[in-house]
Amino acid sequence: MRRRIWRGAKLALAAVSALIVLTIAALGFWRWYRHHELAVTTAVDPQTGIDESVVAKIGGVDQWIGIRGRDRRAPILVVLHGGPGFAMSVMGRDVFASWRRDFVVVLWDQRGAGKTYGLSGPLDPSVTIDRMARDGIEVIEFVRARLNQPKVVLVGVSWGSMLGVHIAKARPDLLYAYVGTGQSVNQGTFRPIAYRQLLAEARARNNRRALAELTANGPPPYDTIGRATVHTKWANAFEPGQPSRFELFRMALIDSDAGPRDLRNYVLGVIDSQNHFRDEVERLDAMSLGTDFSVPFFVFQGALDNVTPVAGVRPYFDAVRAPHKDLALIPNAGHNVMATRSDEFLKLLVERVRPFAVAP
Repeated sequence: MRRRIWRGAKLALAAVSALIVLTIAALGFWRWYRHHELAVTTAVDPQTGIDESVVAKIGGVDQWIGIRGRDRRAPILVVLHGGPGFAMSVMGRDVFASWRRDFVVVLWDQRGAGKTYGLSGPLDPSVTIDRMARDGIEVIEFVRARLNQPKVVLVGVSWGSMLGVHIAKARPDLLYAYVGTGQSVNQGTFRPIAYRQLLAEARARNNRRALAELTANGPPPYDTIGRATVHTKWANAFEPGQPSRFELFRMALIDSDAGPRDLRNYVLGVIDSQNHFRDEVERLDAMSLGTDFSVPFFVFQGALDNVTPVAGVRPYFDAVRAPHKDLALIPNAGHNVMATRSDEFLKLLVERVRPFAVAP
């Protein structure tokens, strides 16, 4: 009897092992095929375009910069990712592929995030948002020199929009225009509004789990990353167009060039950056930097943003004085509008922003 049980256990173990091996092999083939497919569909002619991943010494440390565009003479679009710590290097090659017809798109993993975390480790305790903004200025100067262009269009995403405002104030001579999305102004103003919006959304959806978690979590201010994460979790869950768990799995593990070490560094970078900047983020106030800008100033915002709600952004935008300014609210879109409504966002960039970067 014992021999039969042992024999059956060995057969079951062998079957499970074979299934695991086949699953890994299938995922490996799927990843290989997708990478081949994406390489073909997003290929750039090296004679006219640019497709580079480079490591540059920025602020005294090695930092990762990705540069892609079908025409290296097209206006440069530098994207400041959100977070802190939400690096974009883990995305697949097809993300922003359509944007590269009209722009050279520059993605930068900020200090302490993503591939830069892998290169240079966690943030030094002395690093401030001013240091991060100076890094951004050095990145702009680096890509300008590499592509032999005088200026760039700067896009700031959420946390990156606060960096963008700092850069636009400090070095307007480097920019054709500034574009904020998920524009950060003041967390003390944003979060109570966003919390009320989320509760109303949960009630409208009759989502008892969301109501229970949001109510138990309580209104802001939040004294821990965990409490802030509860808010972000439901803001993402309610946002129109958010990818499913399967789609996120596919993007991270199949479509992305990131390997296990890259994904590990991404997670560690998010945790470290969130903890490092938590107190400073709470104190940030865009109004305190002044509202006079020397460059065209744009905000393209999801109308249903439950992280940086329109009700908090509009007074700031109204106070801004710039050579040209424009606020566009994209309907049925939330905080991640640049990704979830990529084509609409690109259309706004091409029609409203690009003319400032192209000589008459």
